[in-house]
Amino acid sequence: MLLRRILLAFILLGLMVFLAFNFISKNRIKAVSVPLVANTLIIGESRDWPVRLKIPKLNINANVEYVGLTQDRAMDVPQKPDDVAWFTLGPRPGEIGSSVIDGHSGYKDNIPAVFDNLHKLQKGDKIYIEDSKGITVTFIVREFRTYGLNDDVSSVFDSNDGKSHLNLITCSGVWNDKEKTHATRLIIFTDLTF
Repeated sequence: MLLRRILLAFILLGLMVFLAFNFISKNRIKAVSVPLVANTLIIGESRDWPVRLKIPKLNINANVEYVGLTQDRAMDVPQKPDDVAWFTLGPRPGEIGSSVIDGHSGYKDNIPAVFDNLHKLQKGDKIYIEDSKGITVTFIVREFRTYGLNDDVSSVFDSNDGKSHLNLITCSGVWNDKEKTHATRLIIFTDLTF
């Protein structure tokens, strides 16, 4: 039974690495590397899929959608402006590695979007993820970075420090009408806390 689980883990890991390295977009946030310990838990119990993202400081209590890669090989985005999207090719929030969630800001026709005020977070602020079992994990904001469309974003999707991270992504900067996207991405890097 253990051998079967190890074999399945290696097969899944190989698939994730293949997808990450073969489906990279040149103009959007790139899923360039999936953590090599994606299914190793930082907490001793099995994690379920995330269902809610809560950031009390910003009055965010958002539904979590599940996304992978788009046809143009970029991380997909949530369908609704008030939802967030978890990148299912990476670890679940609370597992070792960098879990990634994106959300809209500056949405079309000035419709309010979930991450419109993400830039107001500060180092030390708390972010909560609730899973479908009702278990909540807490993350603390560590740092902020802004990336251009062609910047290397591998640090957003990859972590090799043996810890659990949650990285939030949203559009920022000026709208580029030719590319139909914003010029930059704001990334909030967080760490699991107990």
